[in-house]
Amino acid sequence: MELSIHNWMRAETIEKTVERIASLGYEKIEIQGTPEAYDTKYVGKLLRDHSISCWGSVTLMLEDRNLLAKDKAQRAKSVQYVKDVVTMVKELNGTMVSVVPATVGKIIPDGRPDEEWQWAVEGMQEIYAYAESLGILIGIEPINRFETYFINRGDQALALAKAVGPNCGVCLDTFHMNIEEDDMFDAIRRAKGRLVGFHVADNNRMAPGMGKLDWKKIIATLHEIGYDEVLSVEFCSPLDRTPANPYPNSIETNPEGLSPEQKKFLEDHGSSAVTEEFYTMLTKKSVETLRALL
Repeated sequence: MELSIHNWMRAETIEKTVERIASLGYEKIEIQGTPEAYDTKYVGKLLRDHSISCWGSVTLMLEDRNLLAKDKAQRAKSVQYVKDVVTMVKELNGTMVSVVPATVGKIIPDGRPDEEWQWAVEGMQEIYAYAESLGILIGIEPINRFETYFINRGDQALALAKAVGPNCGVCLDTFHMNIEEDDMFDAIRRAKGRLVGFHVADNNRMAPGMGKLDWKKIIATLHEIGYDEVLSVEFCSPLDRTPANPYPNSIETNPEGLSPEQKKFLEDHGSSAVTEEFYTMLTKKSVETLRALL
């Protein structure tokens, strides 16, 4: 397996991110789903110059992005957004896109379960057909109940993937599985043959190795089902604003380049802008924990 890392967890330039992960021994990046922010020719050269490749991307389902929206125009706009992410990954010679179907942070449905299921299938089928035409894999990602009411468990993602198409896959995440699955290892086993991506953070959403998850067993289970692709690090550190904070250097008090949308996304995930020193520590801890087990 190879190691990748997301880059949405800290607002910084892509140059700084790539330089850091290359120096720490990562092979790949799972670039954030903001295609409007990147010149793919420039980013592609930057990655090659640092011997890093693009593994894929993850959709950032913020604001009005929602494949389950009652409004047809909103659904169409959301489908186009995911297609744009797929295009970006194709232009960066990547492999997959992780798709969260509903708006992150939205916990009130727009319609009946049967309506929303149909909207999700229709939207995902359009995205899937486009991705298939470009040779990009789609993985439907379950996230926990506090971030969405739709697709929280692996079995739900598998049901949607099977309704969408034969090559539609799932992308599992250890942090979300620890909350939602009765047995995360059985959930991994049931995804055999459909698992196209795997996100890693510890149970407290800190770097792997900073919580209680059994990383040796997780990786052994992935080997058991024949998944030997990429582990994508996706910590999002909960920050302590009390005197009990064990990492007093962690909170960035004067963040630069943090858009209002990014700020809200980080805060919604129980975090905030983090210092470069703290972020580098988490990035390094992740690679040290995982590399020893691969």
